[in-house]
Amino acid sequence: MNYTELSKEISYALRHAPWEYELEMDEEGRVLIKQLLSALHQNPKWENVIEDDLIEIVQKSEKKRHEISDGKIRAFYGHSIPMKILKEEKMPPNYLYHGTARRFMDSIAEKGLLPRSRQYVHLSQDIETAENVGKRHDNNPRILVIDSLSAWKDGIKFYYGNEKVWLADMVPSKYILEK
Repeated sequence: MNYTELSKEISYALRHAPWEYELEMDEEGRVLIKQLLSALHQNPKWENVIEDDLIEIVQKSEKKRHEISDGKIRAFYGHSIPMKILKEEKMPPNYLYHGTARRFMDSIAEKGLLPRSRQYVHLSQDIETAENVGKRHDNNPRILVIDSLSAWKDGIKFYYGNEKVWLADMVPSKYILEK
């Protein structure tokens, strides 16, 4: 079984199109594992997937995209579904990073970082992760340094995604130190 493909399928179902899989999400974006397995089994490619496969994907993933607890699974971040997934507000580290394509720099300087098609702005705990994200859109991305602690003290909400990803509703340009 190709765990990378399965992980992508699960991410798509939980982050972007739960209705295509007839999944019922709670307000935190959690879905019963049994319900997800039932939906996956409708596709012959995934008819043999069992709960242990899901557990293995979650445990071995470097990007920590999913979480399993109390018989439910959810994606930590990256949602584009209309329903707002509730996150717990947390104090961020002093600085966070955001990798972006050079073509977005004028807009960011004017409007700050906005979630665009996603529910939250995605920020990285470290420069390497920000570079990897930025390279998805530009071979030579710009790495923005966010004064996240100052922003938080001024009332900007931050949410813990996982050990590499933080989320924010938006980040005004005045908290972006390097542009």
